[in-house]
Amino acid sequence: MNVRTLCLSILYDGEASGYDIRRMCTEGNFAYFVEASYGSIYPALARLEDDGLVASRTEQQPGKPARKVYSITEAGKTAFAAELAEPLGEDMFRSPFLLFARFAHILPRDLVEQRCNEFLARTVADRKKLDDAPKEHCCNAADMWVINYGRAVLEVAEQHFRTHMHELITMARAEPRKDAAE
Repeated sequence: MNVRTLCLSILYDGEASGYDIRRMCTEGNFAYFVEASYGSIYPALARLEDDGLVASRTEQQPGKPARKVYSITEAGKTAFAAELAEPLGEDMFRSPFLLFARFAHILPRDLVEQRCNEFLARTVADRKKLDDAPKEHCCNAADMWVINYGRAVLEVAEQHFRTHMHELITMARAEPRKDAAE
């Protein structure tokens, strides 16, 4: 999936500004699909509009600058369905924590333990967000399938982490206590 397809998927459910699309990509229902920055969303929307796949209108806001609101066209819905029918690429998983874990053996044990606890807390919080999603958003059966998949993945990750994080902490190098020599 690319940013173009992501924009079409969000607009398929309703109108949105570029800001709204970015927010949905970072904290909304679409945060788990592909990463999209403002620098990629706005050019994608411009190309989609040039291709007749989305339309835009300017919406005045009291006390704020006007915003451009996009909606998907019938041609856009057809193009979106065609893009979904194409072969899917490989799922990508990127984790700054896994890079940290890969080099835990060169880091102080206290730091590794701290980062492990932070990572575990984030995993638990992410799972809670998915648990709460159906209460906060109107979800259809397909949304629930995706949410339940995400919950299952996070549940396994949390379980693995709780069972094995001590191994990562043990790998870290022990820092000699500075007051031990005194």
